[in-house]
Amino acid sequence: MNRKKKINDTLKKRAKKANAKNQKTNKPRYISKAERAAIEEQQANETTNDSAKAPAE
Repeated sequence: MNRKKKINDTLKKRAKKANAKNQKTNKPRYISKAERAAIEEQQANETTNDSAKAPAE
């Protein structure tokens, strides 16, 4: 009986892990500090370019 129980437990654990992998997570994707800095710099450049292109009224 113990052998059957152990096998069933192992199979259940494996199925549970596989099912958990297929579920969508609510956790946001990790963005490294360097990537955040690069994105921030890029956005800053875009805003300065946009304001420079806008005609002065």
